[in-house]
Amino acid sequence: MKSVLITFDQAHYENVIATLERMNCRGFTYWDRVQGRGSKTGQPHFGSHAWPSMNSAIIAVVEDSRVENLLAALKELDKKKDQLGLRAFVWGIEQSI
Repeated sequence: MKSVLITFDQAHYENVIATLERMNCRGFTYWDRVQGRGSKTGQPHFGSHAWPSMNSAIIAVVEDSRVENLLAALKELDKKKDQLGLRAFVWGIEQSI
């Protein structure tokens, strides 16, 4: 199993959820408002007067065989609206209960 952390501009929410559904990645945890700034490009997302937009984050634990297809779908979503920002990070899951 792998853990996939997806951080994204809130405007991507419905598309990210639809992607998880389409990839049959059922279980996840969602954080509505997270702040941050990308390491390469893009504007800060601080929820302030100067930088009003916000990010969201989802962490999903998925089967190893689904990870590559999920990342490819998320990459396509990011390419369609690259000014918004979307990143995904993968970690191995050693144990769960």
